[in-house]
Amino acid sequence: MTGGPADGHPVPLLLACDLDRTLIYSPKAFWLDVPDEQAPPIVVVELYQGIPISFMTRTAETLLLALKAAATVVPVTTRTVAQYRRVRLPGPEPEYAVTTNGGVLLHHGEPDTHWHASIARRTAAHCAPLQTVQALLADPAFSPWILKLRHAEDLFIYAIVDREAMPEDFVAGLEQQCLALGWTVSLQGRKLYCVPQPVTKSSAVAEVQRRTGAGTVIAAGDSLLDRQMLAEASIAFRPAHGELDDGGYRSANLTVTNARGIMAGEELLLRMGRLVEQCQLVRQG
Repeated sequence: MTGGPADGHPVPLLLACDLDRTLIYSPKAFWLDVPDEQAPPIVVVELYQGIPISFMTRTAETLLLALKAAATVVPVTTRTVAQYRRVRLPGPEPEYAVTTNGGVLLHHGEPDTHWHASIARRTAAHCAPLQTVQALLADPAFSPWILKLRHAEDLFIYAIVDREAMPEDFVAGLEQQCLALGWTVSLQGRKLYCVPQPVTKSSAVAEVQRRTGAGTVIAAGDSLLDRQMLAEASIAFRPAHGELDDGGYRSANLTVTNARGIMAGEELLLRMGRLVEQCQLVRQG
C-alpha cells in the first residue's frame, strides 16, 4: 500500500479519526443492547465540571495505544481547542490534532500560526463574514427552534436547536442561503453548524499528510462534516450510525462497521489495527 522514500526510511501511515460518536461516546450514544452484566468494561476519557461525559471501551483504549505506537494518529474534531483539551485519550499527546472542524491545527498541543493565517486568508477571500451568517440565524422568526447561538474560535457558528419545533424545510433553505455566502450547513443531533467552506477537516488532514510525508491516509468519521475527509482518504471507515449512516453514504474506499454505538468505536480501531499490520508486512516484504 505504501513504499519507502529514496533514503530507505518507511513512509509513515496517517490515521485521521473523528472523536465524538466515532472514537469516544456519551452515555446516550452507547447503544448497548446487552444486559448490564454483559456490557464491556468502559473507561472515562472526558470530564466536564468534574462529571464523566465521554467514554470508550477498555479494549478500544488498548487498541488505540497500539495504533499510536505504529502510526501517526491524528484526532480530528469539530470541537474547539478548549473542548478538545478536556478529552484525555490514552498514550502520549499526539504530534498533530485537528480541532474546530479544521480551522485550528495543533502541533504538540499548540495552535499552528501558519495554518491559522492560511485559513484566515481563504475565508476572507471567499466567504461572507461570520457576522453576516450570525445575523441570518438570529432572525427572531427562528427563535422557537434556535435556542442558543455560539461561536467556535471566531471561525464558525453553531446553534443549539429544538428539532421538534424546527420546520422540516428549514435546513434545506438555510443551506441554499449559506451556499451563496460561501458557507456550509450540517445538522448533528441538537447542534446546527454553519461553517465557511475553506474550514474543513479534510484540508487540515491534507496539511498534516504533507508535513509528515504520509503515503497512506486511513480516516474514520460519522457526520457530514467528515464526508470529504473520508472521500479523500486512501481507506475510510464509518460507524453504522450518525449522519452519514442516516443518509446511506457509501463509496469504493469505505467500510461500514457491523456494530453501532460505543462498540463501533472499538470495531473501527480493530479494523484500523489490522490494516496497519498489513501495511507493515508489505514494507517488510
